[in-house]
This record gives sequence, C-alpha cells and structure tokens, in this order.
Amino acid sequence: MAQQAPVSNDAAQDPAFERDPRLLVTRTSPASLLAALRRRIRGGELGPLPVIIGLIAIGIVFQLLHERFLSPQNLSNLAVQVSAVGLMTTGVIMVLLLGEIDLSIGSVAGASAAVLAVLAVRVGISEWLAILAAAATGLVIGILHGTMFAKVGVPAFVVTLAGLLGWQGVQLQLLGSDGTVNISDAGPIAALTHTFFVPSFGWGIAAVAVGVFVVFTLVGERRRAAAGLGAKPPVEIAVRSLALAVPVFGAVFVLNQYKGVPLAFLIFVGFVVAFDLMLRKTRYGRMVFAVGGGAEAARRAGIKVDTVRISVFALASMLSAMGGILLVSRSFSASLDTAAGEELMMGIAAAVIGGTSLFGGRGNAYSALLGGLVLGAITSGLYLLQMGTPVRFMITALVLLIAVTLDAISRRSRRAHARGG
Repeated sequence: MAQQAPVSNDAAQDPAFERDPRLLVTRTSPASLLAALRRRIRGGELGPLPVIIGLIAIGIVFQLLHERFLSPQNLSNLAVQVSAVGLMTTGVIMVLLLGEIDLSIGSVAGASAAVLAVLAVRVGISEWLAILAAAATGLVIGILHGTMFAKVGVPAFVVTLAGLLGWQGVQLQLLGSDGTVNISDAGPIAALTHTFFVPSFGWGIAAVAVGVFVVFTLVGERRRAAAGLGAKPPVEIAVRSLALAVPVFGAVFVLNQYKGVPLAFLIFVGFVVAFDLMLRKTRYGRMVFAVGGGAEAARRAGIKVDTVRISVFALASMLSAMGGILLVSRSFSASLDTAAGEELMMGIAAAVIGGTSLFGGRGNAYSALLGGLVLGAITSGLYLLQMGTPVRFMITALVLLIAVTLDAISRRSRRAHARGG
C-alpha cells in the first residue's frame, strides 16, 4: 500500500504548517466529528445543513398551526405537487452550475405540454409517442438555445429571455382559439401523476436504494484504501447509511398510510439521483463543474467548452419539457395557464434555496429535492391556513433572500479561509 510522504519535525512544529484538509480522515469519536463540522463551517462549507434545518422548522411551525400539515394525505399531495417543478429545477441547476441562467423553462414546459396534448388528442397518435415527442421538443429547444449561446455568442440571459416570449407564443398558437386541450383521464399521460404503488413495492424501492448506497460506499472506500488514500472507518459508513435509511424508510411509511408511493415523485427522485451520480461520478459531470468554475481554464485544460454548454442547455430544456408533461398529467389538460405562471420563478428559487450557487461551479442535483420540498411545504402550509398568494410570494421571497445571503457569506468565508490557510 502506498504510504504518505513523512513530514519533517521542523515542518510539523511550524505554526504556519497545516496539513491539506483533503487528506485528513475524520475519526468517528463525537469530539472529532464536531471538530470536523466546525472546520467545514469556518471554511464556508455549509452543505445542505441550513436547508434541512429550515425544512424541519417549517414542518414544526405549520404542524403547530394546523394539525393536518403532517398528515399522510397532505404529505402525499405535497410529494406529487413538487414533482413537476422539481424536474424543471433539476434542469435549472445544471445551467446554474455553468454560472448562467435559463429564463425559458416555464415557456419550454408550456410549449412541450401543448405539443403533448395536440399530438395525443387532435392528431390521435399513441400517448406514449406523444410523451416522447414532447420530451424531444424540449431537447431540440435546448440545443437551439445552447448553440445560440455557445457558438453565436449571444448571452444566455438574452437567448432564454427571447425563448420565454417565443415559446409562449408557440404554446398559444398550438392550443388555438379554445386555449385548452383536455386529455383522457385513463391513459398513460394521466397515470404519471395518478398512480400510487402498493406498500410492498415502496418498501422494496427503499431497501434497494439504501442497499445500493451501502454497496457503492463500501466499494468506493475499498478503492481509496487500495490507492493509499484515507478511507472512512466502518462506523462512519454505518452512521451515513443510517442517516439515509431513516428518512427514506420514514417517507415510505408515511406515504403508505395514504395511497402509497406516488409514481410522479418516484420519477422526480429517480432523475435527481441519476443526475447527482452523473455530476459526481462521471467525466462529463467534472467537465460541467470545470466550465462553471472557469470557462477559459477549462478550455486550456482540453475541455470542449461549447459542447458542454450546448449539452447542459439541452438537458435543462428536456427536463423542463418533462415537468410540463407532469403538469398536463396532473390537471388532465394543457391550457394557456400550463407553466405560464410562477413555475419559472419557483424553479429558480428552489434551486438556489436548495443550495446551488448563483455564481456557478457549486451545487448538486439534490438541491432540486430540498429546495422543492421547502417551497412545496410553504405553499401547502399556507394553503391549509387559507392564506392567499400574496403572503406566499412574500414568504418565498424572504426565504430566497436568506438562501442567497448564506451563499454570499459562505463564498466570502471560503475566500478568507483560503487566504488564511
């Protein structure tokens, strides 16, 4: 096994000497774990902790104000409610990682929803083919946006602002004078948000998810140990696995008390996990972070920056289209109001609230899940309390401002920590 080069006594005794924190392996005693947490906070590495604490606080406050907030029925409705915008948020996160913005996600979702309904109802093709065509519509739109930005040089803000207006016009044109196309309530489209799995299936999904996490973690730590790098001790792996198992099995237990795990939420979480693995474990994911951290440096490192940018906008628009499909499924129709309201702002807000930086290069796919749950919980709680949209917008604005402020503070703390180190 490879050994780390020894450090001289003189260097170790030098007050200015500090080992690279990436090479430190945290012991599993409570004191050492607490010390590691303090190091991360001082270095501006807050992670998902503020969002998780905020989500717990929201749950406690609304449960105290209304006894039905944490009921299985309300939580099941919440899971379905956040799925459509959550998919759109996952795409926004990809664009934000580049340090760019996509203002067209709502219009792309609306235009794709119109394509879906027109093909399935007016043209009469198979609903499955209509779903694929709607997703492909989003993909093509994203490629067009990405090409205009990466190859032509038009700023992403301008390209997607034009898309916001243009694709909304396409939506209006496709829906025609009626403005609404109703879909069947018994077909594959409707089933996407109205299908709930039996309890045994939910438990099986939870067991597989936790089991896969444990296996991948053990394999990864074994590879680190074989390479001579510090590996997490078994106790820490067990603690991390338990930290995942408790919310996963808890969520399945609660959802099974009503109708079971909803298919729409499973689709959303599946995409979140897939995109998280793509960003963390693949070469493509590392290239996305590299371009977001510095496009010129990434180009000099041999990364095809334009290709990465085009692909990211393509994926973002495809996910927006899939969000539009779920919106049609939930309402049994595509109309002028489909994704034409607050979906754009909620998608961007959820990404930022979930922990993705507006400045590029920092974030993960789980921001979509956490941010979506925060905004969904606020919407659900205020609805139960019979408070109107104005109050919800003001509270959402406050939460968004807090999230951006924490992001700015953490960036400043990281810079100060880097200079001090």
